[in-house]
Amino acid sequence: MSDLPDPTADLTARPWFFCGIGGSGMQPLAQILKAHGAEVAGSDRSFDQGRTPEKFAALERQGFALFPQDGSGITDPAQVLVASAAVEDSVPDVGRAKELGIPRLTRADLNAALFNAADNGIAVAGTSGKSTVTGMLGWILHETGRNPTIMNGAVMKNFVSEDRPFASAVVGGPELYVSEVDESDGSIAQYDPAVGILLNVSLDHKSMDELRDLFGAFLERSKVGVVNADDTEAFRLVAHANDPITFGVENGCAALQIEKGSIADGPVRQAAMVHDLRDDTKHALTLHLPGRHNLSNAMAAIAGASAAGVPVADAVAALGSFTGLARRFDIVGTSPSSVSVIDDFGHNPDKCAATLRTLKAHEGRVLAFFQPHGYGPLRQMGRELAETFARELGPMDVTVLCDPVYFGGTVDRSAGSEQIVDMIAEAGGKAIHINTRDGCGDFLVENARPGDRIVIMGARDDTLSQFAHDVLARLG
Repeated sequence: MSDLPDPTADLTARPWFFCGIGGSGMQPLAQILKAHGAEVAGSDRSFDQGRTPEKFAALERQGFALFPQDGSGITDPAQVLVASAAVEDSVPDVGRAKELGIPRLTRADLNAALFNAADNGIAVAGTSGKSTVTGMLGWILHETGRNPTIMNGAVMKNFVSEDRPFASAVVGGPELYVSEVDESDGSIAQYDPAVGILLNVSLDHKSMDELRDLFGAFLERSKVGVVNADDTEAFRLVAHANDPITFGVENGCAALQIEKGSIADGPVRQAAMVHDLRDDTKHALTLHLPGRHNLSNAMAAIAGASAAGVPVADAVAALGSFTGLARRFDIVGTSPSSVSVIDDFGHNPDKCAATLRTLKAHEGRVLAFFQPHGYGPLRQMGRELAETFARELGPMDVTVLCDPVYFGGTVDRSAGSEQIVDMIAEAGGKAIHINTRDGCGDFLVENARPGDRIVIMGARDDTLSQFAHDVLARLG
């Protein structure tokens, strides 16, 4: 990276161009840079295809110049190109940038530079739950007057406004920068946190040995390490943490834990007593999100806030007004025939399991629609996904899969969702494969019965939310 500009030296010194500006990791960074006064433009394949037009209309209202993804927005040698590491050189924006000798940063390069330049960076790591904990922690810091900058991969409902309907970033002061950090591409190694939070360690994009090495080194670089005592793999890494603070819902060894027998849970909210063993104080928590995984997420945010100097009592109180994230067990609505539709980001085994367990904790059949988020991930974790759906769902429930999401490129598409259906059947579950998403929608609407819950699951495709709303409308 020696030929790259230092984005923290003077953010407004050069114009920025984001290839894929509407992406969940790109959009918040573009918003943070623009809020600092930088000139920011971008392109997006979804913009060209007319997908999620409301998102791009909002970006244009905020002053972002949008271009077709044909290289026409790359005109000035002074520009800096920001593009995901996965963006191929055949993309015209990348080719044009090479012609002009424009430096290129990945999303992770830019975020890590901004993070490390802050007085105190708080990093949220782990295979699952990062966005939710980042949103919770950001809300705690905001509510307690810490004025954080928040970089998230999901829309945080508490910060949504008419001007910013896609609030995945909040720009505060220079002292606190809160961000989820990604292990899937190894970029977690670029961050030097004041507080490093490790939620869990499980199979996703890398092998378990690689993940253990990455997360262990992450804790070693963090001045304070916050570790989930309930997750076996994460807890094994606590020896790598400096000044560790442990949290848990089940593990009685955790410094911050849930008092035994205090959990009262319902379909949309829950309550529990947080016990801080460090000073033997107890604090009543009300959380307007369902599921044991969200209680664990709340404990992670409380522990992270405590590591950053927020009193536990204040952190617990702030979470009482936390309203959640878009596409994280997002209840779209209930039809007149009492069929509920939930929009969810579940795409790896852990995330899918957490969502399905939350649904199965209450009465009603589950129709689980799943759109795999790519052919590569399907090959890597397909069997684990199949075992998850077979294990978590009952004999009356059904998993419905369409073909994996595909927006172009050279990926091998020879093995698709039909293989996952076969694996689910082998594991004792019930699943069907319908090639198109529209066909899956027809099946869901035609087969839904009063009291059913339809959950729409998948990642890397913002149109899934519209699909969920369309299914609900058709049920009406």
